[in-house]
Order: sequence, then structure tokens, then C-alpha cells
Amino acid sequence: MDTDSLLRPVAVVAGALAVTLLAGWLLDLLLRRADARHSETPLWGLLRRCRPPFLLVLAASLLQGLHRRRDGWGHALTLVLIAAAAWLLVRITTAVVDSVYARYAADHPDDARVRRVRTQVTLIQRVVTAVVIVVAAGAMLLTFPEMRTVGTSMLASAGVLGIVAGIAAQSALGNLFAGLQIAFGDTVRIGDTVVVDKEWGKVEEITLTFLTVRTWDERRITMPVSYFTSKPYENWSRGGAQMTGTVFWHLDHSAPVDLMREQLLRILKDVPEWDGRTGSLAVTDTTPHTVLVRAVVTAKDSDDIWTVRCAVRERLITWLLTHHPYALPHIATSEALPPPDSSPPGGPSQR
Repeated sequence: MDTDSLLRPVAVVAGALAVTLLAGWLLDLLLRRADARHSETPLWGLLRRCRPPFLLVLAASLLQGLHRRRDGWGHALTLVLIAAAAWLLVRITTAVVDSVYARYAADHPDDARVRRVRTQVTLIQRVVTAVVIVVAAGAMLLTFPEMRTVGTSMLASAGVLGIVAGIAAQSALGNLFAGLQIAFGDTVRIGDTVVVDKEWGKVEEITLTFLTVRTWDERRITMPVSYFTSKPYENWSRGGAQMTGTVFWHLDHSAPVDLMREQLLRILKDVPEWDGRTGSLAVTDTTPHTVLVRAVVTAKDSDDIWTVRCAVRERLITWLLTHHPYALPHIATSEALPPPDSSPPGGPSQR
């Protein structure tokens, strides 16, 4: 091998890499300047994440254009170019979707609508990514001559394979369509507070096949999305985040209910999570030994209503212990006292 035949490919590769790095530097410079000039949108800053796949696409294109022979290197460059183009398309799509969502969230204060749009764009983004990957994988397979020669036989058996694949993938396809139904049916959204199988938590992630709920004690419950289209569950965020909660006490019949109402309002005014909509107290039931007192309170969301309920329960019990301990339930160990000015069972004495 002479020196010229060795230096030529080295020079070609070095020149392609130099052009690629220069183009990447210029692209990053332009995106940084655009990001600084247009602070109202994060699009240009997000597009800077596309620099690695862009460099790979440009380098593969240059090398393939300079290396025109159809050999193993040319085939490898074609595969790299297809994979890099798919990577670049996914990054661009992600940047555009994230930018649109960020601007929508900034312009719309309605948290429920923002979470609904977030759920929809997340699932759409996953669908687009899956489609791009499948198309890219198919294009890479078609570059192999062996795959083209077996194409006729594959098409001939496509009917049987389709039936088998449909039966085998019935569960996966069911979850896929359930994920799309959740995204556009607006039944559950990322950030919603739900109760599933007696577990309370928030929806943390929704994909095309599964959904993750983060419970109050930081556990994660993962279940197929088809569960939310086939079984009942509680969605506390549906129709608005505002919540109404109740607090119950079992007290003695002598409990000062009117004073408790006044104390409840004083307690609620000192609880910042209370939204001021409702704060009432009433006796809702009675037994031979106690009365059931219920307080109704409100807050802006499920987290705050839990805080308000705990604060009201704790402070009102403390107030009763301090100022009205007789109001707490107790077990009588002596005979009941007769009412005042009462006569003996046999009637008034006769003289």
C-alpha cells in the first residue's frame, strides 16, 4: 500500500470531521444568540440539545458522499445516517413539543387544563418517537439485500402472521388504545389525585402501556392503563382541585356545641391552608352514651384539605381538654343524679 492511498482516506475523514465540528460550533452559536434574543420562548435553548445528532448526521452524510463505493464501509455509513436522522427527528420533535407546552403553561393559570395538555403532549410525543424508531428500523433492515429477497414470502404469509400477532399482542394493543383514550378522553391526567385499590396518591407518569401513581408515603404503584378504562376509581382532581373534608368527634351529650362552632372558626382563621369557603359544625348523630359532632371544612386541593382536617381535629380536641374536659366521652361508674327539684318516685309526702 503506497503513501497516497493511505493518506487520502485519512485526509477525507479529517476534512469531514473538521467541517462537522465547524458547522456544529456555528449552529450552537446561532442557537445561543437566538435564545438570548427571544426570551419569551424556550425553543432555541431546547434545540441546542439537537447538536449531537446533527453532528452525527452531517458527518455521516459527508463521509458517505466522499466514499461512493458500495462496500461494507458504505453500508455502515448508511446505517449510521438513518439512525442519526431518526435521533435528530426525535430531538427536534421533543424540543418543539416541550416549547409549546412551556408557553401554554405560562399563559394559562388553570392547573387542570395545563395538566390535561401535559398528558396529551406526553403521549403524542411517545407515539411519534415509537413511529420514528419503527420506520428507522425498517429502513435499516431494507438496506440488507437478504431482507429484500425474502420480502415476497413475508408478504405471502402476512395474513397468518397478522392473526397470530394480533392474538399475541391483544393485551399490549388494548393498553395502547387505553393510553390514547386516557390522553384525549381527559379521564385522568398527570398530577391528578386518585384513589386506586384503597391507595391514595398522585399520578406521576402516563405512558402508552402503564401508569404510575406516587402514594403519600413515596411508594410507586404501577398498573396497566387499561385499568383506568375498565374499573372504577376515585379522581379527586376531576372537575376542579377544590376539596371539601369532614372531621368527626365522639363527645359527651353535655358538649358545648355553640362554643365549639365559635372555636372552629377561630382555629380555621389561623390555618393558612383553609380557603375560607366553608367552615361549619353540627351534631349529626347520637347514641345512648355519646353524640357525633361533624365539622365541614374546605381547601384548594387534596394536600391542603388533609392539613386543614388534621389541624382542626388536633386543636379542637386540645381546646376541649383544656377548657371543657367534661365534654369528652366517659363511662359512668355511679348512679345518675336525679334532676333538680324532682320528687321521690312515690310522689310528694303527705302530712
